[in-house]
Amino acid sequence: MTQQTESRPVGTFRSRFMQEAEARGFVFQCTDAAALDAAMLAGPVCGYIGFDPTADSLHVGSATQIMLLRLLQKHGHRPIALLGGGTAKIGDPSFREEARSLMSEDTIATNIAGIERSLRQMMTFGDGPSDAILANNADWLDKLSYIDLLREVGVHFSVNRMLSFDSVRSRLEREQGLTFLEFNYSILQSYDFRELNRRYGVTLQMGGSDQWGNIVSGIDLVRRTDSKQVFGLTAPLLTTASGAKMGKSAKGAVWLSADKLPVFEYWQFWRNTEDADVGRFLKLFTDLPVEECDRLGAFEGADINEAKKILATEATALCHGRAAAEEAAETARRVFVSGQSAASLPTRTLPRADLQTGLPAFRLFAEAGLASSNGEARRLIRGGGARLNDAQITDEGQIISLADVVDGALKLSSGRKHHILVRPED
Repeated sequence: MTQQTESRPVGTFRSRFMQEAEARGFVFQCTDAAALDAAMLAGPVCGYIGFDPTADSLHVGSATQIMLLRLLQKHGHRPIALLGGGTAKIGDPSFREEARSLMSEDTIATNIAGIERSLRQMMTFGDGPSDAILANNADWLDKLSYIDLLREVGVHFSVNRMLSFDSVRSRLEREQGLTFLEFNYSILQSYDFRELNRRYGVTLQMGGSDQWGNIVSGIDLVRRTDSKQVFGLTAPLLTTASGAKMGKSAKGAVWLSADKLPVFEYWQFWRNTEDADVGRFLKLFTDLPVEECDRLGAFEGADINEAKKILATEATALCHGRAAAEEAAETARRVFVSGQSAASLPTRTLPRADLQTGLPAFRLFAEAGLASSNGEARRLIRGGGARLNDAQITDEGQIISLADVVDGALKLSSGRKHHILVRPED
């Protein structure tokens, strides 16, 4: 393989896109970073990211990729969102334990329509020089002749090298077979890169780090068949500070579509961000200046809750619009502000000194009356039915303190129907 990652000191990029992408934490791997940086200084670059329509909405784990495309657009380059109407008929095997279920044409069309709505909300599409383009690889993959593909493209792929990809090797090492259908996915994704280069002049493919092998294969195919230099850039696959996979909540996937997840619950997902992730997520999922993200992320104690509200509102505004985001923030405020929430939620007080020190979660639930004993409180938490400020508690010994107070209260929930506000009292 001729393309390799390049180790580059932080802060040495000169193009505005690469500078900001690095500062925000989007750059994980890059092929010939110096040449890509120079190309962006020389003029507009056209770059793409692919989205396979495996559901009728993207989830928040895909928001990183959309934010990369937005950043490309912000700095005068042209983004392409490629919908995998063709590759969806195979399914990306990357790091999956088993093959995806094959989808019908109707299901793929429905999924594409749902994903398109989210993409159009978060990017500007049109005919301008930096307006985004929406493409569908079914437009060319559906027309391929298998024999022609093998002769023209397949000859450039080494099975030995394909077997070395992390995404393939991890599957084989677990002795969970890889079908020949799935094995072709990398070839088709490489074909996409070359086709987009020929149609739109695309010279950059971006994606999550799990796509590195497929991206490098596409770069090599363009070099071998068209003698052109193109580039690849990947963003890190995100986990939370506690190691949880990004894009999941206690209730399941955090969808970008309001039809699958109410806007208020989307806002709450961001509001429940772990303290250690606030600054990082502000840089990745909002348009706030990097310096402001760093400032807000440095807050500690009760102050970090204000930064979480800003994160929630700004991230929700990008996905659902400013009005919907502010309405969600106001709904949350009404739940926690005493004068309005007291009418619907019971309230109890605890000595401020107790919360200053902090109480184990099981003891707090018992003292708040949501469990009849410490033992019952422990069982509630172990069963996944306990929540603090709408976030599931998974550790019965988790210490809850004044740092967790939101707008003057702790909101404790047992199941979906039993809630109580606990207020610190001097």
